[in-house]
Amino acid sequence: MPSISHRGQAMPVSPFRKLLPFADAAKQAGKVVYPLNIGQPDVLTPPEMMEAVRNADIKVLGYGPGAGSDSYRHKLAAYYQRAGIPAEYEHIMVTTAGSEAILFAMLTCLNPGDEVIVAEPFYGTYTAFAIAAGVNIVAVTSHIEDGFALPPLADFEAIITERTRAILICNPSNPTGYVYRRDELEALLGLCIRHDLYLLSDEAYREYCYDGATSTSVLSLAGSEPYAVVLDTVSKRYSACGARVGAFVTRNPDVWQAAFHFGQMRICPPTLEMIAAEAAADLPPSYFDGTRAEYQARRDLMVARLRAMPGVTCPVPGGAFYVVARLPVDDAEKFGQWLLEEFTLDNQTLMLSPANGFYHTPGLGIQEVRIAYVINRTDLAAAMTCLEVALREYPGRTLHLAGAAAVEAAQPFAS
Repeated sequence: MPSISHRGQAMPVSPFRKLLPFADAAKQAGKVVYPLNIGQPDVLTPPEMMEAVRNADIKVLGYGPGAGSDSYRHKLAAYYQRAGIPAEYEHIMVTTAGSEAILFAMLTCLNPGDEVIVAEPFYGTYTAFAIAAGVNIVAVTSHIEDGFALPPLADFEAIITERTRAILICNPSNPTGYVYRRDELEALLGLCIRHDLYLLSDEAYREYCYDGATSTSVLSLAGSEPYAVVLDTVSKRYSACGARVGAFVTRNPDVWQAAFHFGQMRICPPTLEMIAAEAAADLPPSYFDGTRAEYQARRDLMVARLRAMPGVTCPVPGGAFYVVARLPVDDAEKFGQWLLEEFTLDNQTLMLSPANGFYHTPGLGIQEVRIAYVINRTDLAAAMTCLEVALREYPGRTLHLAGAAAVEAAQPFAS
């Protein structure tokens, strides 16, 4: 019998869908399962996107341009410039979701066997893209005790080898919600310049920063032109995860051209979704005010509830719509499965993402979970009540009061 490829055997299970079979079984048994495992917001997709597709006068749904439609690329350039990002039409290639942009970046900027440095915990699917591209991830660890702040630059420098070709960041971070400051990004860029590395920046959550914080794009940094590549998507920005439209943006013409050749391999990004995304690009910056306020209210609710639970360690995320928390349990994955198989409170339970799938270093994140605050506040409060009761009843409960107190002292929070 033919064998599965080494890539196929190495491909991990999605960390945010790992427990899905247990959730499906719980639903089939009649339980209400609150989905806090994945970044699928319940915020309504802008009606302008849907209306644009309905009104599209298309007689033949043919191939589009490989880099995306001219009209959408011009609209994207205007969007970036409104956001203070110096990107022009010729710097933008539309991709089939942000996922394709990430894969194209690895295929374009790194050779098989090369290394990319990523601060862990990181978006779990980076591992899958690295395997597909034949690239090796080298992790530098951030820590829950300081809110998953950017590790010291010396930690990055210490693991640079002759095979290192890039540093990959997500800003604001999925899964931790950490927002990189401009001076931190400038320091990372300086490191890339000294060692001739690419700086790849996943900026999917740009609009969602809280408490007065703002997101800085690596493209806006002086001297970034040869090094910086932005990986983008409409999925989170407009609560349009199913649209599968992203962007690969760089002011390095050689990098853009090489990525475009990979883009030609799949002919073109999806036409109808680009029509929807183009309509969204016309929305004013004020569109984000309401959604940002709603996500911040959900964050405040979740953080306050988690910090009130004995033994739970919970930093305050500065952006995106996730929190990574340490729970007083023996194993977060076992706990997550137990929630779905054995626990119920008034016929309700919740689904979490075990955080071990967001770490590269074996053994890290065993007691941590990523929780997405993407459902309405009434359901979110009910889910937190379920979690509070479950932590009291779970047979594998442990307690880490000292660690939780240290994080709260380092990151005071007023909801």
